[in-house]
Amino acid sequence: MSDANAVPQFANRTAVLATMHGKEQVIAPLLAELGITVILPAQLNLAFNTDQFGTFSREVKRAGSQREAAQTKAKQAMQLTGLDLAIASEGAFGPHPALPYLPCNRELLLLLDGKAELEIWGEALSTATNFAQAEVHSLAEALQFAQKIGFPQHCLMLRSKDQLLKGITSEAELTSAVERGLTASAAVTLETDMRAHYNPQRMQVIQQATENLVQKLRQPCPNCGWPGFDIAERQPGLPCAWCHQPTELTLANIYGCQHCGHRQVETVASQADPAHCAYCNP
Repeated sequence: MSDANAVPQFANRTAVLATMHGKEQVIAPLLAELGITVILPAQLNLAFNTDQFGTFSREVKRAGSQREAAQTKAKQAMQLTGLDLAIASEGAFGPHPALPYLPCNRELLLLLDGKAELEIWGEALSTATNFAQAEVHSLAEALQFAQKIGFPQHCLMLRSKDQLLKGITSEAELTSAVERGLTASAAVTLETDMRAHYNPQRMQVIQQATENLVQKLRQPCPNCGWPGFDIAERQPGLPCAWCHQPTELTLANIYGCQHCGHRQVETVASQADPAHCAYCNP
C-alpha cells in the first residue's frame, strides 16, 4: 500500500473487528487502503462471541435496533482488547423500504474511533439476496429448495421439532438431516443460513457497505480536515415544477462534521417531477 492512499487520522492504526464469521475477508483489504490494520479478538487469544448480540437462527433475539447492535459490538470489542479503534457490522433482512414485495439485505458497518470520539457509518441496501425459507415434506422438496437458493455455495439451516442444524454445506449432510427430521414429524423447515461466512451474497453486500464507509472516510471536513464529512440531515421541500408547492422530495442535503460541528448545505435539484406532488398528482 502506498502511504499516499492513507487517511492521516487512521494511518498506522490497528482496529479490532467484532466478528467471528469471516467478515475480515472483505473488510480488512479495503480498510488497509486507509492505513488501518484490522485484527480479530481471536488473534489476541481473546474470546468474543458475537452470537450474544443476536442470531439469524433466532435462538438469541437481537437487543435493540440494527444500529444499536453494531454499536454494542464495537464498544465491547474495544473494551475487551483495549484498542481505541473498532469496527462492527450488523445485517438485517426484510421487505425493501420502497418496494415491499421485494426482499432486501441492509448492511450497516460502523467505525468507532475512541480517540477522536467519532462514529462513522457505511451502509448498503441490496435486493441481491437469497433470504428464504420453506416447509418441506420430502427429500425431493428439500433438494428443490436447496437448488433454488444456490446450495451448496450458499448454506442451509434445518429446523424441526427436536433439532436446529446450522451450516449445512453438502448434499449428503442435507439428505441425512432431512431424512432424520422427517422420521419425527411430517415436515421440516429449511432456511438459508444468513451468517456471512455461509452466504456469499451477503458477504458481497458487506463489501459494498465497507466501500461506502471508505468513501465517507475519504471525505474530509472543509473546515477542520477530519474524515467522515457526510450527510447529517436531508431537507425536504423540493418544489413541484408545475405548481411550485413543496413536495416530500429532498431539496437539500446538509453535510456535517462530527469533529468541529461545521455544516454545509448542498441543493439536490431545482424542481420536482409533478408525479411526486400531492397537489398535482393526489
